[in-house]
Amino acid sequence: MASVQSTLPNCIFCKIATGNDPATDIVFQNERICIFKDIRPASDFHYLAIPNHHLENVNSLTAADKPLLEELKRELVNYMQSSRGIDPSEASFGFHIPPFTSVKHLHMHAIAPVSKMGFISRMIFRPNTMWFKTDDTVMQSIPSDGTTNQ
Repeated sequence: MASVQSTLPNCIFCKIATGNDPATDIVFQNERICIFKDIRPASDFHYLAIPNHHLENVNSLTAADKPLLEELKRELVNYMQSSRGIDPSEASFGFHIPPFTSVKHLHMHAIAPVSKMGFISRMIFRPNTMWFKTDDTVMQSIPSDGTTNQ
């Protein structure tokens, strides 16, 4: 995996992943990832999946991180379907691209239904723009030679 730091003391998402942010309700967690509701939801369902260890952003990813990305999406889809009965085809999954990241800790957005997103949210989370990429696009952009993504 990309240079793994366990957690950073001033990172809000590290605090959430370690259970040190009582204001955040974690809806799913295992030894690798956790899922919680976005504090500024763009639609009825807007959750974030993060690795429990600190990983700065999509530019830090290597081929070894692909299983992590697959798990982030798989568990978001599982939660979406089991908690709300939402069809994943009605959702948008993706990552903000630096420098357009508000928190410097890798996080995948799951937003549904896309049809209920407002105008500003549709711009902020517009797929495959310079500021937001779908999970598939990010996955395809990860180099397979072990170098980091620039």
